[in-house]
Amino acid sequence: MAKKKVPLLMLVPPALFVGFAVLFAFGMLRENPDALPSARAGQPAPALALTPFNGQAPFTDATLREGGVKLVNYWASWCAPCRAEHRFLKQLQDEGMPIYGINYKDDADNAVAFLEELGDPFAGYGSDVAGRTALDWGLYGVPETYVIAADGTVMLRFAGPITESILESTIRPAIAEAEAR
Repeated sequence: MAKKKVPLLMLVPPALFVGFAVLFAFGMLRENPDALPSARAGQPAPALALTPFNGQAPFTDATLREGGVKLVNYWASWCAPCRAEHRFLKQLQDEGMPIYGINYKDDADNAVAFLEELGDPFAGYGSDVAGRTALDWGLYGVPETYVIAADGTVMLRFAGPITESILESTIRPAIAEAEAR
């Protein structure tokens, strides 16, 4: 009896399945599969191209390299997770941590009202209305927080809202690492 040839096209689905299974397995082996990778960690903070916020001149690249650890937080008034994390930013501010806010693609009046309602945790501001600076920083969405070392090096990029557990398990250790640098 003659052996039947299997058409090559029939091998494509099993090969695709195996390929996806391998990619999935490698993805699960990451230290924290929920964390989004950052190409910025360990590199200098990207250049800033911000516009004034609420009539104040934006903070600059030099601000991020003036010494001392600081945070940069992308936020917007239309962002519900930004509202949820705001109390933790205020807590860090009360502890003396300078936080620089970048208002992302937002209506200026709404952004000012947001800060008037919830309090203002920011030592300096800037607006990124077009989203150009966000692209340079690798922003996935708001909120997003960066821990910056005294020399302007990005120590951590955290995408998502800061919660009590994130503050203790991720943000504070990155601040300590930046201080020890």
